[in-house]
Amino acid sequence: MALIVVVDDEFLLADYLASLLIDEGHEVVTAAHGRAGLQLIRERKPALLITDFMMPLMTGLELAQAIAADAELADIPIILVTGGQGLIARDHGDLFDEIFDKPYDQSLMIEAVKRLTAIPRNEG
Repeated sequence: MALIVVVDDEFLLADYLASLLIDEGHEVVTAAHGRAGLQLIRERKPALLITDFMMPLMTGLELAQAIAADAELADIPIILVTGGQGLIARDHGDLFDEIFDKPYDQSLMIEAVKRLTAIPRNEG
């Protein structure tokens, strides 16, 4: 199906989401913070990014801003998953295709992933 990058500093949450997506047939790679995630995204050019908001080294917001500023990456859809920063994230809603508050409904997450990975991307 699709290559998805999951970025979350909480290993168990990243692992749970990765397992959920793998069960749906996707290839998933994970990173523990935004900087590592950005490097993975530049190397692998995934079909979708799912990121947490609060992380060390680079937040999900900073990661989304870096992706939006890079013409080669700007068309990658981004799902933000947030614990308590939903209002801040929604102030920057133009950067995110979906915003889920934790705990999120996994069936809604799967539906969003299906919809966003079905969108054709501009290939350079």
